[in-house]
Amino acid sequence: MLIKHLNYLVALDRAKHFGRAAAECKVSQPSLSAAIRQLEIELDVPIVERGQRFQGFTQEGKVVLAWARQILSDCDRMNQELESMSKGLSGRLRIGVVPTALPAIGHISSQFHTKYPHVTIGLHSMTSAEIQAGLDNFELDLGLTYLDNEPLAEVRSIPLYAERYYLLTGQPIQNVLGDTITWTRAAKTPLCLLSADNQNRRIIDSIFRELGCAPAIEVEANSMTALAAHVQSGAWSTIVPKQFIDLMGLPKDARAYRLIEPDISHVMGFVIAKREPVSPLAQAMLSITLRVPE
Repeated sequence: MLIKHLNYLVALDRAKHFGRAAAECKVSQPSLSAAIRQLEIELDVPIVERGQRFQGFTQEGKVVLAWARQILSDCDRMNQELESMSKGLSGRLRIGVVPTALPAIGHISSQFHTKYPHVTIGLHSMTSAEIQAGLDNFELDLGLTYLDNEPLAEVRSIPLYAERYYLLTGQPIQNVLGDTITWTRAAKTPLCLLSADNQNRRIIDSIFRELGCAPAIEVEANSMTALAAHVQSGAWSTIVPKQFIDLMGLPKDARAYRLIEPDISHVMGFVIAKREPVSPLAQAMLSITLRVPE
């Protein structure tokens, strides 16, 4: 059994297609198919459902796939550690980030890069469910997500900062004084919010439900930038973390109000799968002192 054969198997799971998996691995399709057949012979189990096209993995194949991911992850971590002993830390650190935390990640990346300039950081905007799957499948080293709301399973958590919520609006709001607004009043403005598969949206929905409000949600998007663009148009308001406003600034003619009654905050932080040994790259990120403006 060769490590590259396990790579072929994991690539096939990602691509769900023999040709695309072969192209990803830079081999011919017959070579990839032959390698997987060789695995089946060596392990004496069927791995792939047979057919004209890729139809999925057998039950035995799913077990082999899970072990393949772990073996490849262990090899990668071993190489990272050996490399760091002779040349210093290098490689690629893979981080899944929920959309509302993307504005904060720049502060974190800059601190990490100062100490470890030879490490490349790969950031992926993901839902919390996708981060869970990425950690489980050895496709992510770390996640940056909510720690105290719908917490992920089988992870170790490292708190970083508190997410607080603001109404960002391009519309004049009557009878609102100062820089705060109640959630109940905000529910009466035409809203554009993140789509329902995002944890931030589920938090917002739960607050409105507890208050007995039926907000006017007219636009949904899976991008914070899209929300800002709709506010810029002047027709909608949105609800965003303070970090987003600090980073992007206020759109022209827009105003930000801190949401109160209730005054809600949620803890954001890193999550890492509970497995040993820890990736040297992930451990390096967790070992530095991180400061995120609140």
